Amino acid sequence: MPRQQPDRNRINRHKERGHYDTETIHAILDQAKICHVGFNMDGQPFVIPMAFARQGNSLLLHGAPNSRLLGQLASGFPVCVTITHLDGLVLARSTFHHSMNFRSVVAFGTARPVNDLEEKHAALIALTEHLTPGRTTLARAATDQEVMATAVVRFEIEEASAKVRRGPPLDSPKDRQLDVWAGVIPIHSVEGEPIPAPDLKPELCTQEPVKPA
Repeated sequence: MPRQQPDRNRINRHKERGHYDTETIHAILDQAKICHVGFNMDGQPFVIPMAFARQGNSLLLHGAPNSRLLGQLASGFPVCVTITHLDGLVLARSTFHHSMNFRSVVAFGTARPVNDLEEKHAALIALTEHLTPGRTTLARAATDQEVMATAVVRFEIEEASAKVRRGPPLDSPKDRQLDVWAGVIPIHSVEGEPIPAPDLKPELCTQEPVKPA
């Protein structure tokens, strides 16, 4: 279970925005589709964006077998995974007090390769369902050969913390007298209308891309 670790996991600035409970951390993870994976190789830091899915207290990641990142992960190197949702731009009466409303998670741990064929199938199904719920009931399932040609790693969360900012700007009492608009511009991530593939059969253009829950 994620727990506070003073040496690398404690939130020092705006401690009141910090959360260490599993429920908050998992909720933020589950609402994201992209994570950023940070690792160090030969003294050079790298941060790579990747699709992911949470399964229990682990994150599932996949890619090409010759991926440098997945090779590092599979070798047991320590890794940091971050996720951020930008929920709004916070506009104060002074530029100094401008801010953002957000939800973020920073997770630390190590990963292991998923080599068992059945486990890899399940992991790839979980990834597809996380990105597009219901899609695996409509699309062709991956073959054993396709699964074997894909690298999958399971990142076990050892420690994690969440940080959340909500609410209006925090102007100083003096600035509140200024005749300047202040407030929040909300930011939402929404899915647009599906765009059929150019080679899709005409009779399938109106078909739903995913099966409703």
